Amino acid sequence: MILIGPDTPEREDVRQLLAGHLADMYATSPPESVHALDPAALAGPDISFWTAREDSRLLGCAALKHLAPGDGEIKSMRTAERARGRGIASALLRHLLTEARNSGYRRLFLETGSQEFFAPARRLYERHGFAACPPFAGYALDPNSVFMVLELDAG
Repeated sequence: MILIGPDTPEREDVRQLLAGHLADMYATSPPESVHALDPAALAGPDISFWTAREDSRLLGCAALKHLAPGDGEIKSMRTAERARGRGIASALLRHLLTEARNSGYRRLFLETGSQEFFAPARRLYERHGFAACPPFAGYALDPNSVFMVLELDAG
């Protein structure tokens, strides 16, 4: 059974998963276009963090950053390699959407890469209703970034 619940990005298995995430980001994007957060930043007071686990084994993680009243940003969506293709990312995203609605968010934003490596992530977000948008929250136009938003309903 897969359980999604609040967690800390500073747990050792989560740190390893996030290290792989950051390594992939730097391998596919120029440094100035990498906007992934490290575990210390993900543990900040303006960020909620969850993991998906099965029998205590880490399957993936996701975070929600508070931007402004009614606005949030998805950060650090990552599925462990051994868990890919099992719907973990979709489950985490559905969980984030529920949490965002329950917290009163009206819009969720995200930034992801424009390279082919990020195509599966962009398709995931599009399947869940996200659409392209201009840069938000201090991001600048960048050919290596795709910005997306989802207008949330109340229920």
